[in-house]
Amino acid sequence: MKFGAELLQKRLMNDNKKVGAVILSRFNSRRLPGKALIEIQGKPVLDYIIERLEQVLSTQDIVIATSAEKSDDPIAEFADKRSIKCFRGPLENVAGRFFEAGNSQNWDYAIRVNGDNIFADINLMKSMINRAKNENLDFISNVKHRTYPKGMSIEIVNLEWYKNLLNEIEKDKNYREHVTLYIYENNPRGDYHFQMNDELPEAAGIQLALDTPEDLARTRRIISTFDLPHYTYNLKEIMDIYGEE
Repeated sequence: MKFGAELLQKRLMNDNKKVGAVILSRFNSRRLPGKALIEIQGKPVLDYIIERLEQVLSTQDIVIATSAEKSDDPIAEFADKRSIKCFRGPLENVAGRFFEAGNSQNWDYAIRVNGDNIFADINLMKSMINRAKNENLDFISNVKHRTYPKGMSIEIVNLEWYKNLLNEIEKDKNYREHVTLYIYENNPRGDYHFQMNDELPEAAGIQLALDTPEDLARTRRIISTFDLPHYTYNLKEIMDIYGEE
């Protein structure tokens, strides 16, 4: 009986862990200016990302993290119109901005979402959230070894653990810019899980992120084939479409 009670208590504690998503977005992309608000079939790119996240999280648990620079005012204005929380922080310290955005919401875990990841797999995200909470992980990612396409990256970070890494991260410009790179290159002490794609090995490293005009053209073509809401298309369905191009 005691074991059963402890198990129930642990399960309740895990269920109470707060998880949210931080969308890192800038307006002035070098290769594709204004990409965050470029419309595809009448809908801004950020809306596609948000609508996918809303299948997993409450809208109140989504924050757009952009810079405090005037050039990013259009991102903040979009967030206001969309009734999405917006956190504005330093331009070049993206890692600090990510942490502060999540920490401001008192979350236990923050999902790092890039503003060019338009095709995140909803079912995979749900599974990874559950694993992070149930196993008390500090970091879970499907990025290592790129067995999933670029543009389907999912990284979930324990914010208290990440806070302890910030001093080292912020010493290096490259680590400040690439939020989780320090973790991959230095393996700081923590409990990790790296999610590998064994189902569709042909999807490894394929470019589905939205970074260039060519990426935009491909994204438009893929979305133009959708007959159902875009967020119902995940890895297998999108790879089937990709293979037909």
